[in-house]
Amino acid sequence: MRKLILLALVGLGAQLVDGSLGMAYGVTSTTLLLAIGTNPAAASATVHLAEIGTTLVSGASHWRFGNVDWKVVWKIGIPGALGAFAGATFLSNLSTETAAPLMSIILLTLGLYILIRFTAVGLPKGNLGKPLRKRFLAPLGVVAGFVDATGGGGWGPVGTPAILASGRLEPRKTIGSIDTSEFLVAVAASVGFIVGIGSEGVNFAWVAVLLIGGTIAAPIAAWLVRHIPPRVLGSAVGGVIILTNTRTLLRSDWIDASDGVRYAFYAVIYVVWAAALAYSVRQYRANRDEERRIIAESEAAAAADGPNEKSAAPTV
Repeated sequence: MRKLILLALVGLGAQLVDGSLGMAYGVTSTTLLLAIGTNPAAASATVHLAEIGTTLVSGASHWRFGNVDWKVVWKIGIPGALGAFAGATFLSNLSTETAAPLMSIILLTLGLYILIRFTAVGLPKGNLGKPLRKRFLAPLGVVAGFVDATGGGGWGPVGTPAILASGRLEPRKTIGSIDTSEFLVAVAASVGFIVGIGSEGVNFAWVAVLLIGGTIAAPIAAWLVRHIPPRVLGSAVGGVIILTNTRTLLRSDWIDASDGVRYAFYAVIYVVWAAALAYSVRQYRANRDEERRIIAESEAAAAADGPNEKSAAPTV
């Protein structure tokens, strides 16, 4: 019972992060399932089945708040579904001994990308309004869908930063469109896993509690997307993913590191993670203060120009 409650809380927290950042529900949830000893294919299948419900609610919530560009949803979502089905089939045919470290490497890579991307760069906002072409979105969708199914997550970590990096779609619509299109990816990946490992490989009680937690959080996250600093959240989530999957790799048969080596790695990760969080918070505050200063100067200039314009007006 305690494990089910924990999974429900994880689903809630992961969806809050995913719905406000456009990534990390699958990566966060799968990382936890692997940490408690779940078969990699079953872990990814469990998360994707839960995501069918969470992405549906999340997409509807983002649509309600005007955060969805439907052209982007279809252009990236359909290729993403094809990639996800292929990835699920691929993972289902790997042995557990091979799949567990392999999935941890994928998740660790995604975690590093999230941490570095959001700590160092934040959210780029150039070139807003320019169209996103199908020749860019279709290959991106295939790759993101395949990584998502094989890594238990990755649709957001691959798709969201790539679209944000283009600077052509504002952050809230990028996040809303990625979250909405993920419904297609979740359905395709779930079908692939059912075909590959059968329903007996999935714990439906875990699916249910992840779904409940995620469904509760989805509308809240869609509302919060305009009110929380994604840069800080990205650094925090990236650190969690890196730490957990480093632990899995160091304990695997591939490495089988001693206690001393593991603890040394953990210490380094904690130090780097704390520094990244501190830097992200500092940069967020600096950018916020700069924006406020510019607004205040603009308002002061407008107020100062007002009387001059009136005095210069011709008398009728």
